[in-house]
Amino acid sequence: MVRSYAEAATSPAQMSFTFASPTQVLYNRATVKQVDVLTLSGSFRILAAHVPTLQVLKPGVVTVFAEDGTATRYFVSSGSNINADSSMQLPAEEVATSDMLDLATAKSNVNKALSHLAAAPDETAKVEAQINVEASEALVKALE
Repeated sequence: MVRSYAEAATSPAQMSFTFASPTQVLYNRATVKQVDVLTLSGSFRILAAHVPTLQVLKPGVVTVFAEDGTATRYFVSSGSNINADSSMQLPAEEVATSDMLDLATAKSNVNKALSHLAAAPDETAKVEAQINVEASEALVKALE
């Protein structure tokens, strides 16, 4: 028996992309070049023919690269990404473009969240406050 290398996989040049939140659809089966996401497992650069994966998004920036290479950045509070068959679906709990956000307000929200965390009366309140702290800090980082 002779072993040899596998045949090279044919990779599609395009990726179908759907990106939505409960209140809006930003992309619906749009053809994009690349999507960069921040997940609990790390940062991912998703291209056509990416290995299928299911990941939980961290609060932070999702960058979508159009076919012409232009990039659009979105802040997401959380969500998940799923890709198979050179397509990607990105359901997010909340999405905002950077022009919808204010750095001073975001910094104020971090301070409020830290105060709530320090004053949390029980474990449930502490966990909820910690989530708010992490999301608020990610928002400040995205805006700086």
